[in-house]
Amino acid sequence: MAGTKKKRLLLIVLAGLIALFLAGGNYAFSVYHSLSKAADTMHTPIERVKSPKRVEQVTIEKQQPISFLLVGVDEREGDRGRTDSMIVLTVNPNLGSVKMVSIPRDTRTMIAGRGSEDKINHAYAFGGVEMAMETVERFLDIPIDYYVKVNMEGFSGLVDAVGGVTVTNPFEFTYGEDQFSKGEIMLDGESALNYTRMRYDDPRGDFGRQERQRAIIKAVLDKGASLSSLANFDKIFAELGQSIKTNLTFDQMVGIATNYKGAAKNIQQIELSGTGKKINAIYYYLVPEEEKQRVQAELKKHLEL
Repeated sequence: MAGTKKKRLLLIVLAGLIALFLAGGNYAFSVYHSLSKAADTMHTPIERVKSPKRVEQVTIEKQQPISFLLVGVDEREGDRGRTDSMIVLTVNPNLGSVKMVSIPRDTRTMIAGRGSEDKINHAYAFGGVEMAMETVERFLDIPIDYYVKVNMEGFSGLVDAVGGVTVTNPFEFTYGEDQFSKGEIMLDGESALNYTRMRYDDPRGDFGRQERQRAIIKAVLDKGASLSSLANFDKIFAELGQSIKTNLTFDQMVGIATNYKGAAKNIQQIELSGTGKKINAIYYYLVPEEEKQRVQAELKKHLEL
């Protein structure tokens, strides 16, 4: 479980820079150039320059505590989709630690700009990354400085680019035309996508689905960091650029890898406890106010707010 958690931090930096460090000489330059091009493709700025909950813009060069919203979406052609997973990371280089909290997709909260309560994953469907970030900010009462969006639909191409991945499946199940046996299984891009889509037959529901999504991402990063995959780095980085979007620039990614990498060795997960309940025949995950305040206080302290 610990290995899985570490791979959640800054997917772009881990996927690209590990490969760069493994290469050498002119080959390293080629990898660096290819990664830089991919980073330009990934870079998708948002309208606001800084979070409204920040008095001043944070600066990576000054090694200030920063926060990220990692969203996993299942976008298909002509459909923006909804977030399948939402993970908030706060990174404090002074303490050398990362705090991580996963927000269940069915969490009931006030949606920013809508004036009504709904499932938190609907914020992205209503208003894209900006509305999702603002809704999460209000829910946790902390600034969200950066986002990283992973499109699981496009991520299948990345799985194929690295030659498929191997994961350990906790239980046997069938989804679509794919049957997944228990234990270690090999997946290509299409089967990996089906592996991450199944939810209703998972005894852990959406939590189990998120776990399988993270397992696929971790497997891709592990495979992409291997020497055998570097021969295909142009295709890998091209697929990476299509599957991942972020408001981080390439220079900021390099700055984070340089100034914040020590914090990734100490990742602490915060559990957001709640209960499931149907309201008007719709299922929601309800987080008590005192539980929400507890998590807010821990994250604020970690961000030195």
